[in-house]
Amino acid sequence: MARSLGDHISNTTELRAAGGEREPSGRTDGHTRISMETWKPASPRALGRRDTIYFRCSIKVEGMNCPGHSSTNPPTRRRNMQLSTSLLNVLGLISLASCAAAQKTPLCTLAASGGDDAPQFLKAAQTCTQVVIPKATTLNIATRLNMTGLSNTHINLQGKIRFAPNLPYWIKNSFAFAYQTQITWWLLGGNNILVNGGGTIDGAGQAWYDEFVSNKTLPRPISLTIIDAKNVLVQNISMINSPEWFNFLVNGQNVTYDGLTLTAASTSSALAKNTDGWDIYRSSDVTIKNCHIKNGDDCVSFKPNVTNVIVDNLTCDGSHGISVGSLGEVNGVYDYVQNVVATNVVMSNSQNGARIKAFAGQNRGLGLVKNITFMGFKESQVDNPVVIDQCYMTTAADCAKYPSNVYIQDIFFKNITGTGTRSVTAKLSCSPGNRCTDINVNDFSLTPKSGSGYSCQNVQLTGNAAKLFPTCTVT
Repeated sequence: MARSLGDHISNTTELRAAGGEREPSGRTDGHTRISMETWKPASPRALGRRDTIYFRCSIKVEGMNCPGHSSTNPPTRRRNMQLSTSLLNVLGLISLASCAAAQKTPLCTLAASGGDDAPQFLKAAQTCTQVVIPKATTLNIATRLNMTGLSNTHINLQGKIRFAPNLPYWIKNSFAFAYQTQITWWLLGGNNILVNGGGTIDGAGQAWYDEFVSNKTLPRPISLTIIDAKNVLVQNISMINSPEWFNFLVNGQNVTYDGLTLTAASTSSALAKNTDGWDIYRSSDVTIKNCHIKNGDDCVSFKPNVTNVIVDNLTCDGSHGISVGSLGEVNGVYDYVQNVVATNVVMSNSQNGARIKAFAGQNRGLGLVKNITFMGFKESQVDNPVVIDQCYMTTAADCAKYPSNVYIQDIFFKNITGTGTRSVTAKLSCSPGNRCTDINVNDFSLTPKSGSGYSCQNVQLTGNAAKLFPTCTVT
């Protein structure tokens, strides 16, 4: 179990878990460094299992009453509430009637100061139950935000939060992660947090897009990083022009993103690269639903050590797909992604649709991808509508000599329709040695630009669409 980040984030922050191998150390050049270790999986819960959570408050849908004393029911007979990630709205409402309200200012309304608004925003989040950023108000964020350790906090974003495009400051002072050498300017974490209001988070990314053209090693901040967090709802907001990833979830449990619009649009010839919609890492019980994304990289990416995720009703334009991985990159480190459902996805003008990717080759990691469902994908002008690549970034010769140690099992592709821009619309390519098993393909209707459309190698296929694929070479 990771320690609370809010307790000890200063010059060097470490998030550690029992077991596993440490990843390479992170950046230390003026950043706060967040180093992480990867652990081997405990037994993951089956997708859809409900958790029992006991509350010490009486709760009403309207005029919510939350007294600061225990329920009148005896502890042995307290009413329990069955919750799943799809019901996280309830937890959002609870944040409006916090049990800790007596210890915090109930309502704080912010106004633009004309300078750096980060200090007042940070103080309000730490001391107020509800923080309101009114319509027509734009907060200028010029210094980094460490909003970890919050409890029962509602950020009512009706206006705009805009991060100042001061590249030298952010490069030197952002929070840095060892994982893929990422940086972020906003850490948000704690318990029972609601972010909503219909407003906008503006990453002012154009300056970053332009600079990246000539500086390919430029570190670019993630717009919003939810970390060390439980029971979080981000709902009905827009995010525009993130310098890099829009959302990064780390060490999260019971986190829902609902009704978000993400747009990365460059106004110059420079592309808005690496602007992933969501990257989920070391987290469980996550829901992403009812969202629209126009960006220049993955729509959603499941990074190492993720379980129990639902992705539902997404529109992805210009993306690199709904991606599991890449996994197995770091030598000796065990990665896993299990129990994921992605359904009702519209994918257009994209590089990939439904994708799983794992490294092969010498001195790579190991792991497991299991019980993944891609269902109800409607794809239009997608380069690679369906992909399993178990030789990711590995030559065919190296993949044969050093097959992937990330095993892929119990994968379900169902009701996948649309058009591709290439001769192959579904390509399933695995390492030799029965490392891709129980791959189920059903109800495919994919039209290639030309050619047969279907390809597979070293895959055990089942389902009514298996006949569309040439006979797999299983070695």
